[in-house]
Amino acid sequence: MNSSGSTASKQSVNPTPFVEISRADWAELGNATEAPLTEAEISQIRGLGDFLDIKEVEEVYLPLSRFLNIYVSEFSKLHRATSDFLGERSAKVPFIIGIAGSVAVGKSTVSRLLRELLARWEGTPKVALITTDGFLYPNAELEKRSLMHRKGFPESYDRLALLNFVADIKSGKENVKAPVYSHLTYDLVPEKFESVSSPDVVIIEGLNVLQSPGADQETTLSDYFDFKIYVDAETNNISKWFLNRFYELRESAFTNPESYFHRYAKMPIDQALERANEIWDTINLPNLLENILPTRSRATLVLRKGDQHAVESVLLRKL
Repeated sequence: MNSSGSTASKQSVNPTPFVEISRADWAELGNATEAPLTEAEISQIRGLGDFLDIKEVEEVYLPLSRFLNIYVSEFSKLHRATSDFLGERSAKVPFIIGIAGSVAVGKSTVSRLLRELLARWEGTPKVALITTDGFLYPNAELEKRSLMHRKGFPESYDRLALLNFVADIKSGKENVKAPVYSHLTYDLVPEKFESVSSPDVVIIEGLNVLQSPGADQETTLSDYFDFKIYVDAETNNISKWFLNRFYELRESAFTNPESYFHRYAKMPIDQALERANEIWDTINLPNLLENILPTRSRATLVLRKGDQHAVESVLLRKL
């Protein structure tokens, strides 16, 4: 097995907290529900270079959204029962879902899709999505700390600010603000924030959201999560998807003169792709192997993708 490959062949030898469900069996769980999204809506949700069609929604994400809706419903009942037992009138507390995975694995598409699907289930009409990109240090600060070449690694984030943000949400605080990040300028947008106000569900998406506490931490971000999802694929597939996405961006977003990566649009294609390979080999791959992949075992559910970007099986943590 390679570093991010299948574990199924070893499950009979090594104990695992997961049960693996084939795509066909998982799809059966959603047969009683009609797909609530149109092809046009799916097209708007699909990320650049990702695969997503109506069949994928029906067979993978509709059952997942129903499964999550059950979790949210039971969570609300437990919260009310606990408050009654303690004799408290506690504030409404949202259900928090963490979604992790490598660059280019498609976790942003998964997050956007689940936001749309969950908002259409009874009991969860208000779903917020926050990406951890907004908690990266500004580029000026990263330059000051000599961390620009480590952007996306755990140390490039203001982890305390992110932790406080999620703690405030989980305590029921209203109008919690998160910084806004621009993928065009590759930096935070000065003095711009988005508010999260009394949601039913909050999805927190990011590379390192499932990390365990460091030596200097008592708590970590995932301690506040009620459900944890890891989007998984073979490393060689993720590398291929990253390079394909880089090529597509070079032909589209990078052509904007305001883009941080505009220089790659003007660079000869072979030089640009050589640079893309270098970025993958020196930044994204080491981050995946050192920091992201080791958090897979902390997930509640793993979406395992095949080489065509489609989900082939689901690993669910045993109760």
